[in-house]
Amino acid sequence: MPRWLWFTPLALLVVAVAIWAFRLGWIAVTISESDVINTYAQRYLEEAGSTALLTDCTGLSGTGDGVWIIVRCTQAGRQFDYPVDRFGRLLDLPDGRTQPGVPQT
Repeated sequence: MPRWLWFTPLALLVVAVAIWAFRLGWIAVTISESDVINTYAQRYLEEAGSTALLTDCTGLSGTGDGVWIIVRCTQAGRQFDYPVDRFGRLLDLPDGRTQPGVPQT
């Protein structure tokens, strides 16, 4: 068996990790604050009901470990907070429950 064939699995692993790292970097570079605010404002519209407006939502800078933006939507005394990380993932649900699949430290 040729010697180069022994290194093929390692080479494939290195290429796969490089593609994965490039993808994560691309997401981090191309996602904007407006994209995040618009995404979670749409979610707010679905959760808050028919009286909710897009103008109820604003973006605040994150306060805490890993929180990039907090999308805060207020309506008639109710407040919906959506803390979002740098990749656009929701870190906590508005009622304080943790989102399934997000590791907690």
